[in-house]
Amino acid sequence: MSLKERFLKYVAIDTGSSEESGQHPSTAKQWELAKLLKEELEEMGAANVRLSETCYVYAEIPANCENQPVIGLIAHMDTAPAVATGPVHARALVYQGGDIELGNGVWLKPDEYESLNRHVGHELIVTDGTTLLGGDNKAGVAEIMELAKRLIDHPEIPHGKVCIGFTPDEEIGEGADHFDVSGFGADFAYTVDGGALGEVECETFNAAAARITVHGFNIHPGAAKNKMRNAAKIAMQFAGMLPPAEAPEHTEGREGFYHLCSMKGDETEAQLVYIIRDHDRGIFEQRKARMQAIGAYLNGLYGEGTVAVELRDSYYNMKQEVDKHPHVMQRALDAMQACGIEPIVSPVRGGTDGARLSYMGLPCPNLSTGGYNFHGVMEYVSLPEMEKMVDVLEAVVRAR
Repeated sequence: MSLKERFLKYVAIDTGSSEESGQHPSTAKQWELAKLLKEELEEMGAANVRLSETCYVYAEIPANCENQPVIGLIAHMDTAPAVATGPVHARALVYQGGDIELGNGVWLKPDEYESLNRHVGHELIVTDGTTLLGGDNKAGVAEIMELAKRLIDHPEIPHGKVCIGFTPDEEIGEGADHFDVSGFGADFAYTVDGGALGEVECETFNAAAARITVHGFNIHPGAAKNKMRNAAKIAMQFAGMLPPAEAPEHTEGREGFYHLCSMKGDETEAQLVYIIRDHDRGIFEQRKARMQAIGAYLNGLYGEGTVAVELRDSYYNMKQEVDKHPHVMQRALDAMQACGIEPIVSPVRGGTDGARLSYMGLPCPNLSTGGYNFHGVMEYVSLPEMEKMVDVLEAVVRAR
């Protein structure tokens, strides 16, 4: 099976996660890919292959030389639930420049998505315009699986023990919840969950989720004067008190934001769901405090208990932990350069399982996959970049 065939096989399996279920994994459909990966690892001859009761896949490639660190490679199996996650009808094409008609009246255009300009002549895998592709993170899954097959088939490649882990529910911030760090057994690891070829990332957002619930009072509008407390309008007032410029569509680099993910409600009850992000821990705490202050202000206007603000931290900036182990980042940078790739070290405007794992005792920077425009119908991957990433992963684990 080629890397292309492997990737197309994986993305055809709908593994969308869900923030609403409260289960682990959050959706039963993630088991299909987990079971497939377990079977493939067993068939190729990986050691200690296991599937946990919470849908984590683990395996090992035994060392063939001594005095080497134990290195982990990790990717997540789920896909982001914000857009349709399946059925995925992916197709491959050789990009010759210009606009790409994905289907269903949707066009992928280089003047809107400038990364396409770097991929003229590349074989790309794209969507049909109705779902995401799933390159986040099945590109990483496929690349790790391809490397595992290569190491097993070519014992002449010298390496220490390689630990493999595939996680569920990363997209809803729960990918590390049940990760068995001690059982995994790596000295350090890398999530293969980035974008453009060359990315090596050790700096993520600090992240929290916020759920704003507004309790109103409804009465017939004809008799509403001085009586109605319209929950939907109070929710709009809450949203309007956050700085409009501090939203994802107006920020870049290390600029943080408040992102309204969903809203629903009527006169009696309304709900807003946000994510809060900032690279700076102090400003991150200020953002959460502002949410609380707005809720307190509105309760002062409309009565105590009108607005409830629930905050839950998701992960913290991994840089604080990864910086304690500089050899881990250096190994990744050296691997990129050994493969003729200029490393791109930049902050992640997002997070990875590695952010949480780094605080659980497993230093875990993030590596590129060759995927672009994640979490939407414009998502695509570059097959040549994916193939190059398999070479990079080999260089990462190769004995030194």
